[in-house]
Amino acid sequence: MAEPEDDKPSPDKEDAKKKPEEAPPEGEAPQAIPDGMMPAAPKRRYGKGPEPTGYVRVRLPNKFKGEIFAVADQIMGGSRLRVICEDGVPRLARIPGKLRRRMWIREGDLLIIAPWDFQQEKADVKFRYTSTQSAHLSRQGKIPESIDVF
Repeated sequence: MAEPEDDKPSPDKEDAKKKPEEAPPEGEAPQAIPDGMMPAAPKRRYGKGPEPTGYVRVRLPNKFKGEIFAVADQIMGGSRLRVICEDGVPRLARIPGKLRRRMWIREGDLLIIAPWDFQQEKADVKFRYTSTQSAHLSRQGKIPESIDVF
C-alpha cells in the first residue's frame, strides 16, 4: 500500500496559493505571461470595415484622370445607366464587372464617372457614394450646384 504524502503539497495547491502578479507601473515593460494562461485575443471585427472614427472620409473625383461627379438618372439594364454629369451632359455609363458584383446602383445615386476619350457621350462608373456620404459632401459644398439634389 502506498503511504499518503501529507507533508508535500501538490503542484496544483502551490499554484493556488500564489498571489496574482500586479500590473507593472507605468513606463515599465509588462512581465511574461504566467504558465497556464493565454494572452487576451485581439477583438476581431469580421466584415465590419475599418474602426469607426469621429470623421467621415470620402473619395473625391481625380480631375487629372478626368473623373467627374454624376447622378444616376435612369437604369437601362445590361449594367448600363443614363447619368447626368456635373458638366450638364447626359451620358450612357456602364458599370464594369469589378463593381457590378459589389455595388447596386439606384436612380438618384451620386457617382464618380470617367468619360471615354474617344466617345464623350459614354463613360465608366468608378465609384458610388452612399446616402450618408452624399449628404456629407453636399453639406461641405463639394458637389457642383448643377447636380446637387442632396
